[in-house]
Amino acid sequence: MNSLDIEKKPEDTRVVVAMSGGVDSSVVAGMLHAEGYEVIGITLQLYDHGEAARKTGSCCAGQDIDDARRVCETLGIPHYVLDYESRFREAVIDNFADSYLAGETPIPCVACNQTVKFADLLKTARDLDADVLATGHYIRSRANGAHRALYRPADADRDQSYFLFATTPDQVDFLRFPLGELTKDETRRLAAEMGLIVADKPDSQDICFVPNGNYADIITKLRPNSAMAGDIVHVDGRVLGRHEGILRFTIGQRKGLGVATGEPLYVVKLDARTRRVIVGPREALDTRIVHLRETNWLGDAPLDTVAREGIEVMARVRSTRPPSPARLHHEAGRTWVELHAGETGVAPGQACVLYDGTGEGARVLGGGFIDRTERAPEAERMLERLDTLMAEAG
Repeated sequence: MNSLDIEKKPEDTRVVVAMSGGVDSSVVAGMLHAEGYEVIGITLQLYDHGEAARKTGSCCAGQDIDDARRVCETLGIPHYVLDYESRFREAVIDNFADSYLAGETPIPCVACNQTVKFADLLKTARDLDADVLATGHYIRSRANGAHRALYRPADADRDQSYFLFATTPDQVDFLRFPLGELTKDETRRLAAEMGLIVADKPDSQDICFVPNGNYADIITKLRPNSAMAGDIVHVDGRVLGRHEGILRFTIGQRKGLGVATGEPLYVVKLDARTRRVIVGPREALDTRIVHLRETNWLGDAPLDTVAREGIEVMARVRSTRPPSPARLHHEAGRTWVELHAGETGVAPGQACVLYDGTGEGARVLGGGFIDRTERAPEAERMLERLDTLMAEAG
């Protein structure tokens, strides 16, 4: 058994490495090449938005493709670039725009992993008779009975399990994540020792295709009629002002609301149908239940078997927050999660990722996209009263 858990000698094992042009995937290629594996580097050209292709923190475009090529030249391994621009736009960018216009807060990294990287690229790797597809994600993967399972990595600060919850069991079996046992600092040291030009390259950002972080500009270019004005309404019914499109707001947002009332206000709801941005006090954000769609279950037993009566899990509703105690339910095709301590700033379109524990090595049980939420009783009453006021006002 080699280091990739395959019963072959490294020199008889073909590995495709997904190379974004960053330090992480470059080190993966270097590590595996040094161990004697037959390594093929593949870079996907995903977009070309001019400024975005050159900005610090981009990936899979412009300079990044050249960096990946130069790394492969240094290592002495073959490198191929595949043009996936149209596929990326259809599967990731268009869905990103449509989700924002529906009042959601999408996660394009998850969509990219679901479609382009772990579906299309994985198929390409298999077409090349590769034994595995390796990536530079910080997450652990190891054998679990006849299959493999995902676990949180050694470096909690770089944990990318939140973005990989939608990986299917079949994909998990074919994927390998060699950086799961390393910290970011160790990865950079290895890159320097290998003489790779990307050793000090800045990390990529989550929304890689958005120049200057201004996603509203990207959406308005893709959907010219999307920036439709509407009212900013307090949960008590007061109209506080106007906005230039709900795509410029996200639930939980406090800054940049464009209104001042002398009290801290947060976006608590986005109503795409009426184009209203609903604001209110922090307690109006108190979320206790999230209902999920497109649930992906990675547990050993079927979800409808283990969660019919509810099971205790750890749930993570934002990539920047630690998992917290929750109870998972699944019945009649519906999946929902009770958040024992509640959460704030939870928006439809985000993910709720489930674990069997906390800390390093906790297993990823899967998760789903948040379809809708239920607030704490007082927060629900605030929103119900507002709905009544709006209906009465016509």
